[in-house]
Amino acid sequence: MAGHNRLGLWGEQVAREHLLAQGYAIAGENTKVAGVEIDFIAFKDDRICFVEVKTRSTDFVDPLEAVDMRKRSRLVKAADTYMRSMSIPLEPQFDIILVIGTPETTHTIEHIPDAFLPTINNR
Repeated sequence: MAGHNRLGLWGEQVAREHLLAQGYAIAGENTKVAGVEIDFIAFKDDRICFVEVKTRSTDFVDPLEAVDMRKRSRLVKAADTYMRSMSIPLEPQFDIILVIGTPETTHTIEHIPDAFLPTINNR
């Protein structure tokens, strides 16, 4: 397995532990919907949360820039498909978690709940 894949898997494990500690109930991990992989699908309070995890070995990335508009759009479409297929009447929330570090070093977690709003496409 390539080093960046190992780093990503480790980052998702760190993010999972963080979500559970924050009171999220995880319903799915690495769930494929409409050709898009959603890192975590979770419930918190009265919302369904779609969580994108980014892992970096060094601190040089703004988490909001790490998830570009194309990725956000694809995530929103996949979330909509998921919610419709499961008949989930909750308000969606899109979170970003940035894990900075490596398994061999200390790490930090930056969690941005409700990081962005779904965009409306009138095409």
